[in-house]
Amino acid sequence: MKYLLSAFLLFFSLYTSAQISRTKQVALILDTDIGPDYDDVGAMAVMHALADRGEVRPLAVIASNKNALVAPTIEIMNNYFGRPDLPIAAPKGKAPDMGASQKWPEILLQKYPHKIKSTEEVPDAVQTYRKVLAAQPDQSVTIVTIGFLTNLSNLLESGPDEISKLSGMDLIKRKVKEVVSMAGGFPKGREFNVLIDSVASENVFTNWPTQITFSGFEIGNGIKTGLKVIANKNLESPVKDVYALAMPLSKDDQEGRMSWDQTAVLVAVRGAQHYFDLKRGKIIINGGNNQWRDDPMGQHAYLTEEMSFKDLSMIIETLMMHMSEDK
Repeated sequence: MKYLLSAFLLFFSLYTSAQISRTKQVALILDTDIGPDYDDVGAMAVMHALADRGEVRPLAVIASNKNALVAPTIEIMNNYFGRPDLPIAAPKGKAPDMGASQKWPEILLQKYPHKIKSTEEVPDAVQTYRKVLAAQPDQSVTIVTIGFLTNLSNLLESGPDEISKLSGMDLIKRKVKEVVSMAGGFPKGREFNVLIDSVASENVFTNWPTQITFSGFEIGNGIKTGLKVIANKNLESPVKDVYALAMPLSKDDQEGRMSWDQTAVLVAVRGAQHYFDLKRGKIIINGGNNQWRDDPMGQHAYLTEEMSFKDLSMIIETLMMHMSEDK
């Protein structure tokens, strides 16, 4: 009976949720640190696959990492999936600068054409946030952050300008529906995205005025993807290139790479229902550590397991193997 229920939920999620989502397309900004880990590449593939299905309308991909290879990597991904005009931005002030130890961005830049040579060439993250948000209907934008909280903190602190007369706080209140964040470990933890810019993390998670849903470390840690991507002989993509290069370099990835960022994108577009349960309350940040306070009326929630991680891996990996129609 348990197996039958799991199989039904998997079928329902693969078929029905996609149909439902098309009636209410999600307007999405993706905020990524793409570089230190390569699950961001998988997350971008999931976003573009869902966009091709009509479930999401990407508004921008904004880097929270100012490493020189980040923006060119984002451009390569957007180009591959047929969205060369999707805005790209990155922080201009103080921000993390982190490359990939496996050197996979360098490989992508050698193989795929790109116009952006360095991250410093792209527009400022906060200005892009303000421009994109100001142009959208009220309470319509979902932000999914799968990296550092640097940009969202800077957006919160931004003042009125030529783009909008609203402060960052007021612009967020007016335009943002919710945030989905790959951050933290629950009910308590010390997680990379929170730790690297812990001051920004504390500012955002203390003061952000909309609902925030967290996909914690423990969720993505149990959802392994990549083996089927590499084994797919019909697939030629930067996603496959990255996973084929990076996965063999770590003993921890022999059964697949952890899918932290993909889970956040999936939930940002399709919602948690049918995939995860939610624990509602309030996250508390202290010097890079996080704790949790239960509150059934809380503005924060974190994902807990409902569908099996094995079935979620299948759903996510299928999306990661998506190729745009012109490929």
